[in-house]
Amino acid sequence: MKSARERMDIISAYREVGSFRGAAEICATTAKTVKRVVEAAERTDEDPPTAHNYDTVTELVAQRIEKTKGRISAKRLLPAARADGYAGSDRNFRRLVAEQKALWKIDHHRGRRPGVWEPGDVLAIDWGAMGTLHVFCAVLAWSRIRFIYFADNERSETTLAALAACFEFLGGVPKTVLADRMGCLKGGVVANVVIPSPDYVRLSLHYGFNPDFCEPADPASKGLVENLVGYAKSDLMIPEDLDSRDLVRANELGRDWLEEVNAAVHSEICCVPAERLVVELELFGALPQLRANIGTVVYRRVDKLSCVRYASARYSVPTALIAKVVEVRVANGQLQVSHLGVLQATHGLVAPGETSILDDHYGGPRAKPRRALRPRTDDEVAFCALGPVAETYLKRAAAAGMTSLKSDLVVLNQLQRAHGRDALLAALSRAIEFGRFRANDVNSILLAGAGVARPSVRGDAIVVPLPIVGSRPLSDYATGTLS
Repeated sequence: MKSARERMDIISAYREVGSFRGAAEICATTAKTVKRVVEAAERTDEDPPTAHNYDTVTELVAQRIEKTKGRISAKRLLPAARADGYAGSDRNFRRLVAEQKALWKIDHHRGRRPGVWEPGDVLAIDWGAMGTLHVFCAVLAWSRIRFIYFADNERSETTLAALAACFEFLGGVPKTVLADRMGCLKGGVVANVVIPSPDYVRLSLHYGFNPDFCEPADPASKGLVENLVGYAKSDLMIPEDLDSRDLVRANELGRDWLEEVNAAVHSEICCVPAERLVVELELFGALPQLRANIGTVVYRRVDKLSCVRYASARYSVPTALIAKVVEVRVANGQLQVSHLGVLQATHGLVAPGETSILDDHYGGPRAKPRRALRPRTDDEVAFCALGPVAETYLKRAAAAGMTSLKSDLVVLNQLQRAHGRDALLAALSRAIEFGRFRANDVNSILLAGAGVARPSVRGDAIVVPLPIVGSRPLSDYATGTLS
């Protein structure tokens, strides 16, 4: 079947040459096709409309679509059409309903205009969910910077905490936050005017932004954040198989994902969102010096172990906070400790009776326990004065179960006076090396003097280069035939 453009070319060629064969050669087709196209164009009588088995119920379908504003489905209309005499198939009836809906939408479209955004003006937010894992999504309308935050619920305190984290991620506060009419932020509706909840109002006053809400049942007014919800699900949540049981891992992967997508060219604005954010930051409001108190806060006094107790478990804080009262907040499986509005520690929740310790709060990892020597008798004082070698000798001898060590110290001190300090230290080092801790063993080492064997550390293998000898063929070794 020829297209409209091809038919026009055929008619134009026929009018120029005046013959079917000539026009067929010009248009690379057959003379019969040229004749059929030309005769159809010269025919004045229009073909009668094709009859359909659903023509009798077309008016009924049009009335129901007009009454329901294009929302009724073919499945709901079919029983009424059957009662009105329609005897065709379900497929043909669905085709009729689709055609009538398309005709109705021609005269009932909203005539929407594209969104024109200004820098630093609007931040759109929304929630999405996949199973038990919920994702908070936010998009700056002008720069298209995206932000996501994973949680296991969509309660008010979780939403406000996610919004506060979004402001910290952006580095400032936009003028308006556009949200869906989510119940966690909505206090009521009067004459289609949404009343924000008291907690949301306090947060907006703390950060200095204007809370705004979309029209009801109008997802097109916040399509840019709706697209982000679907993008986060298809590009991050499904490939990584994220789950609400490990929110820490989910949010870590979310931060890595944000660095990647915000540094790539956006298909809508054909720019890099991270680069446009630099321009938009100059128009943001400044972040407040103190964080907002979101959700339920519990106050605890830091004990002498530099820990706070919550739900019969201990959580460490910096030692500088000992004896001070701190704020403890629990959300999304994490416990946060703040003091004067500054976050001091973040822990994962542990079971009652357990302890969560961060080494940085105590200046580094815990050192291995060390039992210091405390000499009391004169013999002990004199022997420990020899230094670290004597200390090592005492500990190794005690570990070896030398019950005569106390009396042996008297002999060892006498050996020091007889042979000198340096000779005794060398003998003690050798005794430690070979595990000989009796005083007689040390005396034998001293008497042997320089004649004892001095074991050395095994070195590398000795490689001796051998001379290269020329090879001879086997024929040189063949024996001659004896005659």
